[in-house]
Amino acid sequence: MVKVYKPGRVVILLSGKQAGRKAIVIHSNDDGTQDRTYEHALVAGIERYPRKVTKKMSKKKISKRSKIKPFIKIVNLKHVMPTRYTATDIAFDRSKINKETLKDPGKRRRARTLVKCKLEERYKSGKNRWLFQKLRF
Repeated sequence: MVKVYKPGRVVILLSGKQAGRKAIVIHSNDDGTQDRTYEHALVAGIERYPRKVTKKMSKKKISKRSKIKPFIKIVNLKHVMPTRYTATDIAFDRSKINKETLKDPGKRRRARTLVKCKLEERYKSGKNRWLFQKLRF
C-alpha cells in the first residue's frame, strides 16, 4: 500500500476541537506503537488563521492581522483527510518537535513557538496561499 501521510503532506482534521482545520504532517506512524496501537501522526496546524489584509492598511495593522495561532497534536489517521498539497519546504525540526516534547508543558510551548515562527514566515512570503485561508464548509 502507498504511504500517503508522508512528512510535509497537508491534511484536514475531521474530528475533535480542530475539526476543519488544516495541518501539516511532521511524522506519521502507520503501524502504531506500544502506547498508541492505532495508526497515528504528529501534526502541526493552524488553529487561528490570519485575517484579511488590504493595501490601505498601515504596517502596524497588517502585522497584527498576520498573526497565526498554531497547534501541535497527535491524531488518529482515521480522523484526517489528505489533500493534494504538500508543504515540504516548511521543514520542522523533528529533534525539537516530537512526542516527548508534547509531554512537558515548557517544551510544548517552545515547540509551538517554533511552529508559529515557521508558519508566519511562510505566510509573509506569499507562497501556499491556500494553506493560510480558512476552509469554508
